[in-house]
Amino acid sequence: MRIISSELFPTYYAKNVYHMNFKKVWNAGYRGIIFDIDNTLVGHDAPADDRAKRLIDKLHRMGFETVIVSNNDEPRVKSFSDAIGCKYVYKALKPRAYGYNKALEVLQMPKKQVLCIGDQIYTDIWGANRAGLDSILVRKLHEYEPPHIHVKRVMEMPVLALYVWTKRRKSNY
Repeated sequence: MRIISSELFPTYYAKNVYHMNFKKVWNAGYRGIIFDIDNTLVGHDAPADDRAKRLIDKLHRMGFETVIVSNNDEPRVKSFSDAIGCKYVYKALKPRAYGYNKALEVLQMPKKQVLCIGDQIYTDIWGANRAGLDSILVRKLHEYEPPHIHVKRVMEMPVLALYVWTKRRKSNY
C-alpha cells in the first residue's frame, strides 16, 4: 500500500516564477503556460502588481501564450487577468482536470506544449497531473495565508519530503 502517491509530485520545481529561466522553458518545447494566482504570482488575495505584469508581458514577447486557472470566483480572476493581459478560467474546481482542460481549449495547444505553474500540491500540481500536464511547483511568495490553506501546507510536508528524497533534484528552472 502506498501512503503517498507520486500523482502528487510535480514534474519540476523552482524557487518562484520570478527566478525562473523561461528561455530554458521555451527551449524545452513549451509554448503555453497555465498559472495559479495566489502565492504563485502575487500574495493571497493581492491585486496584480507591476512584477506580475512585467513577467506576463515578457512571456508574451517571447511567444508564450498564458492563461490563469483559479478556483476563485470570476470577479477576482477576471480583474487580475485583465490587469496582466492574460486569459483565464475561474471556478476551475482544482484538483479536478476540468479547469486545466478548459485552459487547453483556450490555448488551443497539445498537452505536451503546456506547462502548469502553481504553489500548492493538492490543487495546482495534483490537478495538472490528473489532466496529463507537466507542472512546476514553486514556493509560496508570502507567509500570510488563510487557515484552510495553512492546513493544506502541513499536509503537503510529507509529500514534499518524499519528492525531494526520491527525485533528489535541484531546481529545474
